[in-house]
Amino acid sequence: MNFDCTYKKITLPDANLEYYPDALNNGLANSYYKTLLNTLQWEQYSIKIFGKTIPQPRLTALYALNSEPYSYSGLKLNPLNFTKELRDLYSEIVKITGSTFTHCLANLYRNGNDSMGWHADDEKKLGNNPIIASLSLGAARNFQLKHKTDSALKYALALEHGSLLIMKGSTQEFWKHQLPKTKKEISPRINLTFRTII
Repeated sequence: MNFDCTYKKITLPDANLEYYPDALNNGLANSYYKTLLNTLQWEQYSIKIFGKTIPQPRLTALYALNSEPYSYSGLKLNPLNFTKELRDLYSEIVKITGSTFTHCLANLYRNGNDSMGWHADDEKKLGNNPIIASLSLGAARNFQLKHKTDSALKYALALEHGSLLIMKGSTQEFWKHQLPKTKKEISPRINLTFRTII
């Protein structure tokens, strides 16, 4: 397996983003989507937002090359070992980014009602200027970014089946991102976010 290394540089102030629209060809993307949908240990966890505990509007699974837990929004997840499919994808993403990762936080958006609110991946455990490699499988969803201090700076991108988005440099320091709900009738989407937890 080899990823398509053709990418589009997304030029935004205070950010460093690369988008690989066809990282996986359609056949491979379909195969990984089907396998991961049926084999990852998906769970719906509850998180704390503004003092309230609510179920996350998506399913999540954490996998890693080590046993280091990952905490966010009052939630602490203990990882499972990388599956063969995650290891294979990890190896290709390492080749593209030139960086290694320790964890893969997987998200399953079952339909248009599932979402991810505004946030930055800026937890201390991710270190300074973390690299997040985000692989999308399944239905295309609208990914939105907004600058933390300049409300005029916004950007939106449809993350396609088999695409890879790399966020690095000062992106998490200066930008938030979200995956909003949609009223469209859409099939599920899997998002694999590779990251390093220190």
